[in-house]
Amino acid sequence: MGMMRILTSLGDRTVVWDETRAEVGDPEALEAVREAERIFEEQRRKGATAFRVSRGNPARRMDRFDPEAERVVMVPGVVGG
Repeated sequence: MGMMRILTSLGDRTVVWDETRAEVGDPEALEAVREAERIFEEQRRKGATAFRVSRGNPARRMDRFDPEAERVVMVPGVVGG
């Protein structure tokens, strides 16, 4: 099961998908993966940085959505002033 957390000024938003069911063509799972990918791309266009997070490993920056990622965290761009 994959999960993406999108951090925003209004709080966190979570999107989940089941990559195993998507691999066998389950329509709901495929739609969940497409929605997660759409949100990933939308957030990246807005300047967010994506990190792949897995237990016991350091977070790694992501430039492309990977439905096999266990956890993805989207961090909005920081604006200083």
